[in-house]
Amino acid sequence: MANQLGMAEQQFIITLAKRGWSFRRIARELGIHRETASRYVRRSRGDPGAPAVEAPSKPAISITGSEGDEASTDQAKPAISIAGSAGRRSKCEPFREVILGKLEQGLTAQRIWQDLADEHDFTGSYLSVQRFVRRLQAASPLPFRRMECAPGEEAQVDFGTGAPVVQPDGRRKRPHLFRIVLSHSRKAYSEVVYRQTAESFIRCLENAFCHFGGVPKTLVVDNLKAAVIKADWFDPDLNPKIQAFCDHYDTVILPTRPRTPRHKGKIERQVGYAQSNALKGKTFSSLAEQNAHLLDWETRVADTRIHGTTRKQVGQVFKDVERPALLPLPAARFPSFQEAQRIVSRDAHVEVDKAFYSVPPEYLGRRVWVRWDGRLVRIFDRRMQQIALHVRGEPGRFRTQPEHIAPAKISGVERGTTYLLRKARLIGPHTQQWAESMLKHRGIQGVRVLVGLLGLAGRHHEDAIEQACEIAQTHGAYRLRVIRELIKRRGSRQEQFEFIETHPIIRSLGDYAKLVRTAFQEVGV
Repeated sequence: MANQLGMAEQQFIITLAKRGWSFRRIARELGIHRETASRYVRRSRGDPGAPAVEAPSKPAISITGSEGDEASTDQAKPAISIAGSAGRRSKCEPFREVILGKLEQGLTAQRIWQDLADEHDFTGSYLSVQRFVRRLQAASPLPFRRMECAPGEEAQVDFGTGAPVVQPDGRRKRPHLFRIVLSHSRKAYSEVVYRQTAESFIRCLENAFCHFGGVPKTLVVDNLKAAVIKADWFDPDLNPKIQAFCDHYDTVILPTRPRTPRHKGKIERQVGYAQSNALKGKTFSSLAEQNAHLLDWETRVADTRIHGTTRKQVGQVFKDVERPALLPLPAARFPSFQEAQRIVSRDAHVEVDKAFYSVPPEYLGRRVWVRWDGRLVRIFDRRMQQIALHVRGEPGRFRTQPEHIAPAKISGVERGTTYLLRKARLIGPHTQQWAESMLKHRGIQGVRVLVGLLGLAGRHHEDAIEQACEIAQTHGAYRLRVIRELIKRRGSRQEQFEFIETHPIIRSLGDYAKLVRTAFQEVGV
């Protein structure tokens, strides 16, 4: 069964309907559904089955009495009491000060109702507290807090639209107007550019710092794409190049809350001031001409005016107070480089201007940041920690550092003969002796043979390889197929025979000489 409203709330709905309030307005003010308001009004008219028809919205009529609701027009909602027929005050009224104190602490209506019930034996419903809180908040809106800054503490930055630039072919092109204002003195700098890129944004900021003769401690910017990759009031994701620029100048960028222009109200007014006072009704033949005009206007007009808020001359306050408080300029400008994201390819390289540079193998398939200038290529991970550094290479060439090659992908041939012979020595002395002799006999071709010999160690026992190498060495056989066959057949080693001088079947040389003389005599020689 649906929840039923109390008699006082039902009478409240009926009274407001009689006063010309629409069902939608009643529902909004009481925190109920529009159909609920319609149902109770129809029942009061004795026609519960009649279709709900909203009465036209009319200006509210002041009603005195109970619940403390507001009678409001569409423009304003003054807090006044509205009476139902019962004539009761809101049960929350005795606790007005308590509720106001809890609202200042940022507590919700639900939490306030719970605290009232626990701490003050409050017997009213949650809906009555919710309505009372809504009326208090509507009747007492909090004023905006005005923030003033110390000298050199802050500068606010924004873009607007500049005056048209007439192209040589007669077409008109409107550039972007960059403007930065120091929050304390209201000293400003303006420049027009055609694109709102990170590079142009950095150059505009650098020109402004040089114009000021120093750097403000913080930069309040809108969430423009050139500076902020992902807007977030608590933890914005800044463009890495902009972050590097801030590190170079020892300043900090603070993006405003999205869609909240009042957080940088000083620059919002300043952009409009430059557009209306310096550029309105003018055209220029080039960006340089418009920038020269803006610089002259800043010096002659903007700096000499008496500011409407500070009631002081802008240029004088800047010269006397704010310029000494700015951070000093670094020895050199921010180095010019290009950067972009890259995906590491399957061969663990990234491409920059048609040349290829290696990264550690664990970054395969991941996104990395690459920065390059005329001499170096730097590669960073997503946390902007450098993972590789290369000298610029020619297009089509690969720059591969040995430590970026996975150990499993380094062949034995690449490791060299010294490494291979050291591995052969681990098998046994006969294997090492055969390997060294084979390399002397076969030369450069023997490197692959040696790799194949070491590969046998993963399939055969070391004793078998040792025996095969010993036998092959005695025969002077330096082919890998011989080693494989000997391991397969387990062949016996060749026997070594020693020469002996005497033996029963061996005659002396004198006997052979006598035999030769006898043979010659018989033939009559």
